[in-house]
Amino acid sequence: MLASTSRNVARVLRNGAAEVNFAGVSCRHAQRRHASTTYAAPGSSRPPSSSRPALRNRPYAYPADGDFRGQVHTPLARINMILASELDKGNTTRMMLLAKRMKDEGIAPDLTTYNYLLQACAKQNLHPEARAVYEDMLAMGIHPDRQTFHHLMQALDPSDIPTLLNYVKLMEEWSIRPNETTYEIIITRFAQNNRLETALQFLSKIAPSGLSTTLQTASAVVRCAADLGFPRLALDLADAFESTSVRRLESEVWVDVLVSCAEQFYAEGTERVWHKVVNEMRLLPDEGCCLQVLHTAARYGLSGLALEVIETMKIINIVWREHHIAPVIEAMCHHGEIKEAFIMLDYMRKNDIEFTKGTAEPILELVKKNTDAVDGAWEVLETIREEGHAVDVVAFNVVAEAAVALKDLQRAVGTYKGAAQLGVTPDIDTYNILLQGCADARHRELGDRILSDMKEAGIKPDRTTYARMVHLCLTQSMYEDAFFYLEEMKSLGMVPPLAVYEAIIRKLVTVGDTRYNIALEELKECGYEVSPRLQSFISSGGAHNGPKEAAATEAVVL
Repeated sequence: MLASTSRNVARVLRNGAAEVNFAGVSCRHAQRRHASTTYAAPGSSRPPSSSRPALRNRPYAYPADGDFRGQVHTPLARINMILASELDKGNTTRMMLLAKRMKDEGIAPDLTTYNYLLQACAKQNLHPEARAVYEDMLAMGIHPDRQTFHHLMQALDPSDIPTLLNYVKLMEEWSIRPNETTYEIIITRFAQNNRLETALQFLSKIAPSGLSTTLQTASAVVRCAADLGFPRLALDLADAFESTSVRRLESEVWVDVLVSCAEQFYAEGTERVWHKVVNEMRLLPDEGCCLQVLHTAARYGLSGLALEVIETMKIINIVWREHHIAPVIEAMCHHGEIKEAFIMLDYMRKNDIEFTKGTAEPILELVKKNTDAVDGAWEVLETIREEGHAVDVVAFNVVAEAAVALKDLQRAVGTYKGAAQLGVTPDIDTYNILLQGCADARHRELGDRILSDMKEAGIKPDRTTYARMVHLCLTQSMYEDAFFYLEEMKSLGMVPPLAVYEAIIRKLVTVGDTRYNIALEELKECGYEVSPRLQSFISSGGAHNGPKEAAATEAVVL
């Protein structure tokens, strides 16, 4: 008996484990049962059994089962009870010593004995030892039951899928039908190994078998689907489980589904699961989860959801930054809520949230559709001012930039002149936007006036200002001032952008001015490379710009 486990027992013994003496161990349950039928001690007030009321007068009393009581006193029953006790304590070593003692004393084990040993091996993930116990059980002529295979599966390494499937086949050969726990073990293992399709195949067998899906099974499959980027499937599985079970998935599972929905930009699922997690379960997601939800809200225009996320972040003491508010503005613009978006810019300013004109890019895309949109945006700014709210200069610049983008310099200048009406003080971005409009319209005189206004306002020109003045000068037949602004830029320690040098070189090559060689050398000294398109333009004397491939990769930004 247990011959195949002798090597393991010997190894355990070498570890210095103490031997277990189970010969004198008595069954407490048996003691209680015997005590209830003994006579009273001499001098006791308890009457003997003959003087007690007859059994028929005690409606809830039943005669003791002598056969059951006799089984308790067998050596095997005692050992099984000790094995159960040691199993609860996690003393696998002592259990193996008991098994060796049984062999030495010739006590034949039963199915319960083997299942206890298998369970101990499963707890320690000792699959080779568990397999040896199983083989020994078969050698003793004892047939395994469902619990036997459960322990064998649980003893496996989580990644040992082939052996797991082999045990499933063995269960079929022994005509043992799986139950809920069987499916839980199998499906959980597949989910841990991201084998979602196989897990779903076994999951589909549960209901036709008349069984119910356990909470652990459902959680494992839902989490696996969420982690693999299938949020819609994960949400459907979660809904299906909770609609057919009295139990509910743990909050951590729903948070995983929320993150998956947000990461995959599943708008409907994100909004629904957010309300379930935050409003129903009263959970507070972390900042990373909130940011993912914000991005989804921005893409699909879920402005209400975006505002809820912002409020939640405030509750968890996250300091608002530009990357938190920008998605809210984008979500508002998705539905044309331009007024709310403008107000949000002022809200950011009042709360010391640093932001750039890039934050207002979604508003610009909304306003520059046509001149009617520009006029409508201006009216919105007037309404905001009339309602007592401040108009942020970035919102003001958006209207001016939209007019420039539509090549409507007159509207852009009109916007600039109406700054005082809105209580706005133009900043450097305002003047740079207008200079871009002047360059597009080749209006040198207006450009000089804008630059003069800028200096009178005490605003120092920046790199963009000089670049646009160079570009404006190059649109004229008399372009010498372009070199003046270029040198002034360099004298202030500014490195001229590549686009500035390329614009100068193109102008000089076009008019046949050999000074393009000097500009070309300066371009290289600044660490820039000559693009294939520019080189082709120079080589051809301005006849063409080179291959289309090169033209597609080159961008001129001033």
